Amino acid sequence: MNVRRLIPATAVSGAVTLALVTLSACGGSSSAADKGTDGKVDVVASFYPVQYLAEQIGGGHVAVQTLTKPGVEPHDLELKPRQVGELADADVLLYLKGVQPAVDEAIAQAGVEHTVDAATLTSLEAHGASAGEGHDHAHEGGESHEGDAHEDHDHGSEAGTDPHVWLDPVKYAEVAKGVGAAFAKADPDHAADYEKNTAALVKKLGDLNTEFETGLKSTATRTFITTHSAFGYLAERYHLEQEGITGVDPESEPSPARVKELQDVAKADKVSTVFFETLASDKTAKTLAADTGLRTDVLDPLEGITDKSRGDDYFEVMRSNLAALKTALGAE
Repeated sequence: MNVRRLIPATAVSGAVTLALVTLSACGGSSSAADKGTDGKVDVVASFYPVQYLAEQIGGGHVAVQTLTKPGVEPHDLELKPRQVGELADADVLLYLKGVQPAVDEAIAQAGVEHTVDAATLTSLEAHGASAGEGHDHAHEGGESHEGDAHEDHDHGSEAGTDPHVWLDPVKYAEVAKGVGAAFAKADPDHAADYEKNTAALVKKLGDLNTEFETGLKSTATRTFITTHSAFGYLAERYHLEQEGITGVDPESEPSPARVKELQDVAKADKVSTVFFETLASDKTAKTLAADTGLRTDVLDPLEGITDKSRGDDYFEVMRSNLAALKTALGAE
C-alpha cells in the first residue's frame, strides 16, 4: 500500500452503539427501497471490505457499487466531481472513516440520510508504538506475548488509531452486525432477510476465527515482519508480534538503523519470512530478505481483490493469509 500519511483522525472511543449510524427519519415512513433501481436499495461502498459486507448482507435486495475499483490503492483514491455529485443519489452510503480521506470528505458533504460509518460499529485501537520499542526478545520458544503486537505507523489519527479491523474476524463480525442492523432500518420491508444473512456471515466469521486460533496456537515463533503494518488487530487476536519495515509508507527505504534492528529481531525471534502485499512493490521486502537471508511471501491486507490476489473473496484470501502465516511461523 502506498502512503498512509493522508489518513485523518478517526475519533473512536470504545465500542459505539448503533445509534451513531445516521438513520434519521425523513418525512414519514418511506424506506430506502422505495427509490432504488428496480426496487433494490442502491448502496455505495467506499472500498472492498465494506463492499463485501454490503453484498453478503444485502443479497438480492441491494445493488452495490464501490468507489474503489480493483487494483486501485484505496488510501490514495481521489474522486471525480461527477462521483462526488452522484453520492447524493445513493440510498445507503457505507464507508470506514479514516481509510480514505477523499471519501470521508465527500460523504460528509453528500448529506445522504442512510450513511453508515463502519468505524463506529466496533472499537478501534491505537497501534502506533514504534516497532521494537519496549520489545523483549526472550520468547524464542514460541511463548505467547498477548498484547505485544508492535507496529511502526500512525494510521488513522494523530493517536495512531488503526482502521484495519476487517483483518480480525471477530471485529469484522461486529461490523457486520452493525451493517445488518443499519440495512434493516433503511429497508424495513426486508429486515428479516438482512438479519438472516447477517447471522450466516457472522457464523462463517466465527468459524474462520476458530481456524486461525487453531492454526496459530503452537508455532516456532510468534513474530512476523511485514512491509505494511496493517496486521495489528490480527496479531493481537492471535497473540503474535508484527514488525513493520517502514510503517506508514512501504514504498520507502528503511533506514540502516531499522534494517539492523530487524536483523536483530529476525535472529532473536527465529523469523523466517519477510511479507509483502499484492498492491505495493515488493522491493523493500526483497531487499531486507536478501540482507538477512530470509525468504519472502505475500500477506494480503485485503483492501482490494485483483487477479493477483490469492483468492476470489474475503474468506479465500484470509485462509491464504493463514496458510502463509503458518508456514512462516513454523506452525505445528
